[in-house]
Amino acid sequence: MTDSASSTASAADPLRGVLGARVLLPGDAGFDEARQAWNTAIDQRPAAVAVPRSTEEVSEVVRAASQAGLRIAVQATGHAAEALAGRSLDDVLLINLRDLTGVGIDEKARRARVAGGTSWREVVEAAAAHGLTALHGSAGDVSAVGYSLQGGLSFYARRHGLAINAVRAIEVVLPDGSVRRASAEEDPELWWALRGGVDLLGVVTAVELDLLPYPDVFAGMLLWDAGHATAVATAWRDWAATAPDAATTSLRVMHFPPLPELPPFLAGRSIVVIDGAILGDDEDAARVLAPLRALGPEIDTFTRIPASALLEIHMDPPVPTPNVSAHSILGSLPDAAVLRFVGAASRESGLMFAELRQLGGAIATAPEGSGAIGAVAGEFALFTVAMTPTPDAVLAGREAVAGPVRALEEWTIDARLLNFCEGSEGRKLALGEATGRLASIAHQVDPGGRMLNRAASS
Repeated sequence: MTDSASSTASAADPLRGVLGARVLLPGDAGFDEARQAWNTAIDQRPAAVAVPRSTEEVSEVVRAASQAGLRIAVQATGHAAEALAGRSLDDVLLINLRDLTGVGIDEKARRARVAGGTSWREVVEAAAAHGLTALHGSAGDVSAVGYSLQGGLSFYARRHGLAINAVRAIEVVLPDGSVRRASAEEDPELWWALRGGVDLLGVVTAVELDLLPYPDVFAGMLLWDAGHATAVATAWRDWAATAPDAATTSLRVMHFPPLPELPPFLAGRSIVVIDGAILGDDEDAARVLAPLRALGPEIDTFTRIPASALLEIHMDPPVPTPNVSAHSILGSLPDAAVLRFVGAASRESGLMFAELRQLGGAIATAPEGSGAIGAVAGEFALFTVAMTPTPDAVLAGREAVAGPVRALEEWTIDARLLNFCEGSEGRKLALGEATGRLASIAHQVDPGGRMLNRAASS
């Protein structure tokens, strides 16, 4: 054992007396499972992992970590674990919120109280029992709290804005172990900062979220062979320019390996897909969708579905998956940009998919009283993903996901969605003018720099 490893082990040893078996050190049974992120490409090796079940347990372990001189990183699911890739975690306590879950619904107020590690599937199912839903993401196993406090781009967003603006109160354990509640009436500076700068400031153990009065929604997907990608992408671009705010959609070029467990319409194929939701009655929604249906999709699943079923239409991976990603925001998408997107998203690119998400509408306008993030500019968000099944595949994967971003650089603007950002430059663009104010508040809250955030160096 090196001197560094030995000193780190000694620093983490005092945590053994905290939370009993819910604090795990290297060599302990369950340590490897607890340190594993959903993105299995990231091999994170912290000094210790805590798996608390309550706000009080989070406070206790944060205090102990501070006394031991350890920094703190927080994960609920680890979908965005790539932000920790390549960093030394030898002096880091990873707080895994997987067991800090639960949803309480106030039907009359149309509000949910959501514990820090709760997935969107749990929130949506609890809300559905009351004829309600939330500004959730496309994947049910993503953390509702992490997603919401970093922006949150749902299939309701063009009508209702970013999910971060639906947050009404936040319970957080600060780096000194104290527990605070932040809202419009309580601790306004912290309230502003947590909505966008949460990873700078502490461990969020619960949020209160406004819900939407939608028991069902008109939603689904349209699918074509990828040979039609240019025509479909061009038509979707034209359609999006005049689509009402009731419609929020995405377009993806996707590539699937010839695996027997995949359905025949996907196995071994390259496809182009438009999916999303259109608010309103069936007749209005069908009228809005008609120009895209006129393109003759091979598969058309758009219909009225229970709001909870919206989690299934995007075909996100259902199990932990090794991957890398990249992201940018486009201010426009002229014909030349469509051609570059389709060319860069070919099967030969090495991508699993390249996606464009429709922006505009309420997404572009920050409501009064919003936090560090309240809106995002641009017409489309670009998001690319490549699978990295082995460590040797990571380098090629990073090059693959960067390809479409480089190809569309001419139309890229200085904005980002924090949910899709893995590095410090993307974070800076996502936070924009809020960066300086956030840094000042973070210094007040965490003068010792205990929180390991996305922008920190290794």
